[in-house]
Amino acid sequence: MKTILIQVGKTVDKHFIAGIDDYVKRIGHYMPFQIVTIPELKNTKHLSEEQQKVMEGELILRQIQPTDTVVLLDEHGKELRSIEFASWIEKKQQVTRQLVFVIGGPYGFSDAVYNRANEKLSLSKMTFSHQMIRLIFTEQFYRACTIIKGEPYHHE
Repeated sequence: MKTILIQVGKTVDKHFIAGIDDYVKRIGHYMPFQIVTIPELKNTKHLSEEQQKVMEGELILRQIQPTDTVVLLDEHGKELRSIEFASWIEKKQQVTRQLVFVIGGPYGFSDAVYNRANEKLSLSKMTFSHQMIRLIFTEQFYRACTIIKGEPYHHE
């Protein structure tokens, strides 16, 4: 199974970039994993939040194939413990060729993106910056890979 993380806007903090790059490299030992960055919209002062979500949504949907399983990282999604997330991924590996996670822009997702999604997951009840969520997600995905393989990274 190939996994893709789609994110809106570049990661700018060098510490987050270093951590994300480290985890992406580690994940690569377990499965193909790729980050696709959609450029932030320019000249948005004259656009409403809804218009921005629609425009970002169109860019997100262009990256998604009809057969992809799409999972939005969304504050209203289902919360899983790390072991549950690993089990969830293991099940997805049996039924999907490409798993796509999406981190939206600052205002969330358009209705079209919500309608295309197969599932929604939340990484916490707390709110984190979009920059930080990228690091948290890649770490949790790596952790899930090690749990699936029975490796000692995760401790109960």
